Amino acid sequence: MTAPSAPSACPQAPVRVFTQRFSSTRRGARLARCLAMVELHDWGIPHRSPLSEDAERIVAEFTANAVLHGNAAGRDFELKLTLLAGVLRIEVSDARRERRPAVQPPSVQAEGGRGLRIVDAVAAVWGVTDRVIGKTVWAELGRR
Repeated sequence: MTAPSAPSACPQAPVRVFTQRFSSTRRGARLARCLAMVELHDWGIPHRSPLSEDAERIVAEFTANAVLHGNAAGRDFELKLTLLAGVLRIEVSDARRERRPAVQPPSVQAEGGRGLRIVDAVAAVWGVTDRVIGKTVWAELGRR
């Protein structure tokens, strides 16, 4: 007979993971944003809470960039959400490694280029990781 194991001194919070591939179209980006919000709600992060709204902004920006700048013929993009120990990690992977996102200086005349400034303002940390084919743009949000 074996003795029961002692409970861990540092219990882990349950890990939640959502991963889905989407077509590299505006419709795919919109669907990714909508499904991300549904998934977060199912994980206990209420719709229109500060964390949900920040996550929605980041998912919208990363997926739009994947469609606009990371699109390669016949390749989808992938959205992955991970919730662990009060940190929400958002990852969007696409097929174009050479087109890396960068925060642009503000310009009054520019029609775009402000999205990553928003990500930079709301995310605790964000960055880009190269993959064998393509790249992953990721951000982490702390639970408030």
